[in-house]
Amino acid sequence: MNLFNGFNTSASALTANRLRMDVVSSNIANAETTRSELVDGEWQPYKRKVVELQKHSFESQLQSAMGKGNAVSEGVKVATIKEDQAPTKPVYNPTHPDANEEGYVEMPNVDMVKEMVDMMSASRSYEANVTALNATKSMYMKALELGK
Repeated sequence: MNLFNGFNTSASALTANRLRMDVVSSNIANAETTRSELVDGEWQPYKRKVVELQKHSFESQLQSAMGKGNAVSEGVKVATIKEDQAPTKPVYNPTHPDANEEGYVEMPNVDMVKEMVDMMSASRSYEANVTALNATKSMYMKALELGK
């Protein structure tokens, strides 16, 4: 068992949650972006991004602990950042430069309520991992004081 497993687990979670907050910030910043990418000669609205996390498999950790495999970091990792496949929202605004012939503009599939919930979740998870990291550090400091 590695002495720094607790640190490694918290560090991976801190990194993953920071990325989650960055992606949510990007979604909020692009909530009104109607021209994100050019597909078949037409501009498409921004599509919401979602971070998918993945834990390290039990098998790889077991092999690593037994000394039969490569060292695997503890905790979680970012598996992918995917585009949300929810449909875009048509909004009636005939004066918008991207309006179609009926006056509708395709707006991004970003829902501000979802984004705020995701941001709060990532923020709370980040805070919890900082607390766990500090608790681990405190335990190691107390263990070192025992040797005095």
